[in-house]
Amino acid sequence: MAQWPTPPEIEIYCVLQPRFLLLDFAGAAEAFRLANDYGGRFRLRYVGPDAAPANSLGLPIHTIDPLPDSLPEGAWVMLSGVTESAKDYTLPAAKTTRDWLKRTFRPNQHTLVCVCSGALLAGMAGLLDGRRCTTHHTLTARLAQQSPKADVLENRIFVEDGPIHTSAGVTAGVDLALHLIARHAGPAVALAVAREMVVYLRREGNDAQLSPWLANRNHLHPAVHRAQDLIAQDPQRHWPVSELAERVHVSPRHLARLFAQHAGLSIIDYQHRLRVALARERLERGESVECAAQQAGFGSARSLRRVWQKFEHLSPGAVRTRA
Repeated sequence: MAQWPTPPEIEIYCVLQPRFLLLDFAGAAEAFRLANDYGGRFRLRYVGPDAAPANSLGLPIHTIDPLPDSLPEGAWVMLSGVTESAKDYTLPAAKTTRDWLKRTFRPNQHTLVCVCSGALLAGMAGLLDGRRCTTHHTLTARLAQQSPKADVLENRIFVEDGPIHTSAGVTAGVDLALHLIARHAGPAVALAVAREMVVYLRREGNDAQLSPWLANRNHLHPAVHRAQDLIAQDPQRHWPVSELAERVHVSPRHLARLFAQHAGLSIIDYQHRLRVALARERLERGESVECAAQQAGFGSARSLRRVWQKFEHLSPGAVRTRA
């Protein structure tokens, strides 16, 4: 896979409210923890208005840190959902956290990660005003009523709007965590975490798009994954189907069928998609279209443009200009 620069360490302040949903918190937190085993640099800190908050499963949680007086620049704040948001967010602890968010969170310095009903708490603090956002499908109407200045989207796994990230219920927090891992530690790290956790990498409608390095990997077929790994390790190279098939120990015809069935596209389209992603990264750094094409494994800018239009809406030149 394409080389990714060493990411900076990111401190994630996991804010645990009384009666927080354990899976909301643990699913995303575990993804960030696992990312550290594959090159990520995430430091989890557990804070909250109560030192020993109860949770949805009754598992004792002791001596988490108090809400800090300030947040370091670049910090992330993760708000997990609670067991019964209509009741739990009327408690004094929720109001304490709301006031803390208003006082310490700065959109130009920090990142917000909301899982499930955590978006409601963010809305209480005014952090969703003027932002696109989502939450659990049973709570979107209440979020829209509570935060009329927010643009609440239905049927979304997660929504990214600048530094504000919101996700639907429970396991959607894992999808959002994988998206953020890919963004900050690289797609190879996110892919390794997803496979370690044995989870699907999901896309839906107008969600914030997953990296092309992660797309088409939401299956469990080992031969197709091995073929995709080979292509991703050296995407600039032309990979004949016969060689891939030999390396993953199936016939070329069978591999082509498996790839279409499980990855949802042809082998050549998968290769082209990754090369286009490489070219886009270089264009966004300001390189010329010709240089980006050659570095991504296309013979010329003309060849890049011919393939590019299949996967991208803007032209290569427009992407370079906008960057």
